[in-house]
Amino acid sequence: MIMRLQATLLLLASCVPSAVAIYRDEVDHIDFHHALLGTPSSDSTFFLKPSSSSNASLLYTLSEKSLLGAINPRDGSVVWRQNVSQSAAAAGSGILRASEGTNAMVSGVGDYISSWSALDGKLIWDSWFTDESVSDLELLELDEAAAHSSVKDTIALFGGKAGVVRRLNGDSGKVKWAHKDESGDLPFQVSSSSTDVFYISLQSALLKGYKIKVTSLDLLTGRVKQQLTLNSEGDVSGPESVLFVGANTASPLIVWADKPQKALKVNVIGTKQVTNLNIDNTSGEEIRSITVHTPKKLNSLPHFLVHYQTQSTSWAEVYHVNLQSATVTKAYDLPRLEGWSAFSTSTKDANVYFTRVTQSEMVVVSSASHAILGRWPLQAPPMERALHAVSEVVTKGDSVAVRSAAVSESGDWQLIRNGQTEWTRYEALAGALAANWAEEEYQEDLAHQLQVEGHESLYGAYVHRVKRHVKDLEHLPEWLKALPKRILTSFVTDEVSNLDGFGIHKPVIVATENGRVYALDSGNHGIVSWSVKAAETESWNPIAVITRPGIATIYADDGSSVTLNIASGEIIERKPATTKLRSIAILNDSPTPLIVGVSENGTPVESVDRSGFFVTRGGDSRVLGWSSNNNKLPVWEFLPPRGQKIIRATSRPAHDPVASIGKVLGDRSVLYKYLNPNLVLVTAVGENSASFYLLDAISGKILHASTQNGVDTTQPIASAMSENWFAYSFWGDVADPSDAKGYQLVVSELYESSIPNDRGPLGSASNYSSLDALPLPHVLSQSFIIPEPISHMAVTQTRQGITTRQLLCTLPSSNSLIGIPRPVLDARRPVGRDATATEAEEGLFRYNPYLEFDGKWYLSHARDVVGIKNVLSASTLLESTSLIFAFGGDIFATRATPSQAFDILGKGFSKLQLLMTIVALAVGVAILSPMVRKKQVNQIWKAS
Repeated sequence: MIMRLQATLLLLASCVPSAVAIYRDEVDHIDFHHALLGTPSSDSTFFLKPSSSSNASLLYTLSEKSLLGAINPRDGSVVWRQNVSQSAAAAGSGILRASEGTNAMVSGVGDYISSWSALDGKLIWDSWFTDESVSDLELLELDEAAAHSSVKDTIALFGGKAGVVRRLNGDSGKVKWAHKDESGDLPFQVSSSSTDVFYISLQSALLKGYKIKVTSLDLLTGRVKQQLTLNSEGDVSGPESVLFVGANTASPLIVWADKPQKALKVNVIGTKQVTNLNIDNTSGEEIRSITVHTPKKLNSLPHFLVHYQTQSTSWAEVYHVNLQSATVTKAYDLPRLEGWSAFSTSTKDANVYFTRVTQSEMVVVSSASHAILGRWPLQAPPMERALHAVSEVVTKGDSVAVRSAAVSESGDWQLIRNGQTEWTRYEALAGALAANWAEEEYQEDLAHQLQVEGHESLYGAYVHRVKRHVKDLEHLPEWLKALPKRILTSFVTDEVSNLDGFGIHKPVIVATENGRVYALDSGNHGIVSWSVKAAETESWNPIAVITRPGIATIYADDGSSVTLNIASGEIIERKPATTKLRSIAILNDSPTPLIVGVSENGTPVESVDRSGFFVTRGGDSRVLGWSSNNNKLPVWEFLPPRGQKIIRATSRPAHDPVASIGKVLGDRSVLYKYLNPNLVLVTAVGENSASFYLLDAISGKILHASTQNGVDTTQPIASAMSENWFAYSFWGDVADPSDAKGYQLVVSELYESSIPNDRGPLGSASNYSSLDALPLPHVLSQSFIIPEPISHMAVTQTRQGITTRQLLCTLPSSNSLIGIPRPVLDARRPVGRDATATEAEEGLFRYNPYLEFDGKWYLSHARDVVGIKNVLSASTLLESTSLIFAFGGDIFATRATPSQAFDILGKGFSKLQLLMTIVALAVGVAILSPMVRKKQVNQIWKAS
């Protein structure tokens, strides 16, 4: 009966035409996309009006992932974003500067400086400075420049063997002048005024510490006008000791504290005078951080705020600066409060406002007075401590309104408007390193019970099922209570979206590099169900997420692991770090998988008491095969030829069912597939070549090998395997030397024999041993030129493997995810001729060496899915549907139906309309039935 059902479904799936990836009306319905930037940096995040003709502001940031983006403050959506890390030297935190009233903003990361349009994110100009790294950027806030140009020149400081200050043209990025510091001082920051550019460096003192040196440069020529040295060697031990350097602010200051943190020292840039301000720390605790907040506009009042934070309390002091006398005086204090606080500065005309966000409330004060202008309790207090925030204050007569974008320790980015949380962006998900689909505990239990019944005798399976149904009666009252709602929703809800009972809505467990674990509800647009801090250390490198009924375990590369409850996120168990791990091996020989840690050299870190084989990588020089009965020595070892290193080892997916053991040809003969579950595809690269070795995992025997010459090994090389075929892609020479180089996709299929209806040397043997004479497969291959590189490959998975598979490919150049239908990659496509009638009946068509990516294959539709490093596929209870989850940069998930949704009613089907039709027919029959009977009786009487 089961075989007949499978045959019927296979025939149905084969009759369905090639599927489109996703329709326009399915966007945001069967999929979701989290467009992420990464955790915003503290000094490169701000509100800005990109157009002087509008009062609307956007929220801009340059994240720790070197992604520059504009966020709509209304809903948290990305307006535009750009990757400003353009070279290998672009390491470390970036710098972003912008000015009110101008459309151009300037960013610097590594040796790359670029200018972007604040309205639409288009590139204005960019420049590279080889062997130099950007240390600081500032825009020249000049009245005459603002009057004659829509953009402002940039002052850039480069650190390297010597500090270099350059003035860059705001329209083109060309260097107007450059000043090189040959003194050997440590370049630190730059600042400017209406007449000078100030170059601040740290000069080594004779004994210890650094003196702060300020060099005044001519604004037009860059020549040195004056040099001042501040006596700070007793307090400044490095760049981290300097708290603040004024940059394009109304308060051009240098601020640092003495080592005992008893006094704050302030210097107005360009003067020799240093003001000592006592720090009033009455908490008895050590000060953990001191942060200076100043306005950014030249016409702002010269006021600034100093924020102090201890282990358990925080407070702030507001100071006023007299620029004529270069004196600093304390204006007022903001009270000491328990817990953390996040301060931010806003300006309106010349007025300066300070916003304080605490665990319970938001407060806005003016820099001129300590009177509270606005206070709002937080409607939903943040669970994590806010690290920093930016705010925008709007005055309405005597009252004010404020919105603050705060970044928490978890990496979440929240916008709070007058105490109400408007949106939350989970930017830590941009650092996702491992993920896996999870099942609710009751779903896993049902699957386990069905598996048990499948291995019982007929009588035992029947008794087991009866007992299971009797036990299910405990849920009968709840089922009856929910029945009216289910009936109602089944009529008013689209059939396509009402698929909760078919395994469509699965949670996804995601582990990130900052030590957090998230649970995403894939059935509810990927909202975060819960988030927990799973790692006790700051640096965390999760390598695998293993899910079991109701729980998920995250394994890190240091040997530690964390087990959580899937429903609540509660941490069930922690295991400390042990041995450095490369990967995790999973033995699925029983319902409870066995987890084996693999060390850096490819050896198992613990003994295994269960039979089975597994394969590991020993660095980039070898692949090892292990028997779990003896994991002290490998069963076999594969070494690539001299000059090659191994970059990847790919196996068939853990869930890879085969619906048919052969391919039925047009003449009704069968070409039998080479179905070996123990296949490993090893990718090794040389200086300008790539070799692909197909190994048997039990014996280590090479079943097939191919070498591609002229390969650019710096380009992505991806591979995937499924059933009896594998695919890989690379950049290299094409077959014809007269053609240009290009990206290639190679597909190979494995068969037992080249002759139809022939089972090869093994014939119809029911079993065989890989350790004996293992026959080689018959391999058919075809290669295609593709328009862009593929960075990652995966294969769609369905429950029984009946549905046509798709090759899932990540395209980093176009930021897309596509699913190439398997028939397009059939290695038996006729070459140089059209398909015959029998070949066309199989679905074959003429081979074309250039494979253009059809727009219907794009699973991501028109979205930009950025930075994807891994793609997961999972089956559902619907044979037609496969779940897809992509992560690594953005988060994207969708449902794929490679053979169309042949087991799902269409969206146009209406149960309510069907019911009304049946009722109308019943009423019509009830009305017409007496009339028909009366007419029949009358006809009988007339006939008589």
